[in-house]
Amino acid sequence: MAACHRNWVLDSRIELFNRGWWMWGRRRQRTLWDITSLLHPQEAGRLPEPRRNTCHPPADGGETHLSDRSPDTAESLRRILFGGTFHVFNYEWRRSFFQFRELNSELSFALDADRGGARAIQMVVQARIIKHLLFGRQGGSDGRMLHSLSEVGQRDQDRALAAALSDSLWLAGQEVSATVTLVTEDYCITPHLDYKLDNFTEKLQLFTFNEKDDLRKFILDHIQCFKEERSHGVILFLYSLICSRTVDRLKEDLDSTTSHLLYLSLGNFVCRQALLNLLLTGKASPHVFNGTLYFGEDGLNLECPLQGVLSRSDVGYLHWSREQMERDRLPQVGSMLKTPMFPVWVCCINGSHSVLFSLNRSLLSDWKMEHLFHLFYYNGQSSQRTVTRLTVDTHSHHWEASSRDTDRDPEKRFPSLEMTVRTKWEGAAIDWNDTAPFY
Repeated sequence: MAACHRNWVLDSRIELFNRGWWMWGRRRQRTLWDITSLLHPQEAGRLPEPRRNTCHPPADGGETHLSDRSPDTAESLRRILFGGTFHVFNYEWRRSFFQFRELNSELSFALDADRGGARAIQMVVQARIIKHLLFGRQGGSDGRMLHSLSEVGQRDQDRALAAALSDSLWLAGQEVSATVTLVTEDYCITPHLDYKLDNFTEKLQLFTFNEKDDLRKFILDHIQCFKEERSHGVILFLYSLICSRTVDRLKEDLDSTTSHLLYLSLGNFVCRQALLNLLLTGKASPHVFNGTLYFGEDGLNLECPLQGVLSRSDVGYLHWSREQMERDRLPQVGSMLKTPMFPVWVCCINGSHSVLFSLNRSLLSDWKMEHLFHLFYYNGQSSQRTVTRLTVDTHSHHWEASSRDTDRDPEKRFPSLEMTVRTKWEGAAIDWNDTAPFY
């Protein structure tokens, strides 16, 4: 009798174990069901309701989606970012988030962006923050004074950040829909053995919106997920960007020169031009020239056309590299990026990213404004305590005949920031207004 009882208990435990394993499998199947439909829209279907223990979608609008029918989703994210599934974000990336400088300071509008490869993303977001603070406020004029940026409070910071993130995601979603990724406490996928866990990507929960205002409100309600320390805020935004664009569209955007969005440089993952263009224009074009290039330098048809920028961006892009110039390999940025809708530019200067902006929106629409004007420069580094003001004179044409000509150091003779400005305003004389030239 005792043996029969022991066997009954053992059988019962096995049954409970099997039933629990089966229920886990069913739960996993439901949880994994449909992130693929976001990344691969041709497989889209009706999605289950999300678990609401951590993140809550808005009550009105904002359709919510959960993860993947298979581990392929996390692998798709890894492949489009790194080109493989075994790479993970390093320490600097994981620590990167959208942190504003101290309140009640000259730089209360500015993000702190000291860290590595994520800085390019932070500076594009910074450009859109400036756009919203200068030109997007209700009742604001085209020429808001610089001191208005130093009067930004925490609520203004949050709203501007939410608006900036929303702009990028909405563009990536072709101004039809956008997806926000947040992190839950539970694992949402169980990946294959050849996938390297990072204990982060496996916990994503996705929320998709069909109205931009719902998207912005949702991000504002969850703004701490992007601006708090250890929030992985930059990576979350990057995942949101990819899911908004979808992997299928990203593959169509790229050409034979680019297969993924990040590359390894000096031990850190760095943004390719395609990712910058995705942030700026909503499309991951690998090149900065206008349109599509069908012919090579030899005049012959290219087997695979090269994809450039097809539409004018809201904030612009300028590029200059001393090394590329000396090798005669400096890319020529087209007018779609050089002449944006608002006078704010992301600058890539010797591989480092920063922002230039003007207070006068008419600078881009009235040629008379380009004779003599001011630009303001911010590089994202904590060592910069105030914005740098440059006075640009496009009529003097004496920029090469300065006292610096006798200096043998090419950077002191021709500071890289000045050379970057001249890619837009050729031959301009630039006054640093008593600031020691840098870059």
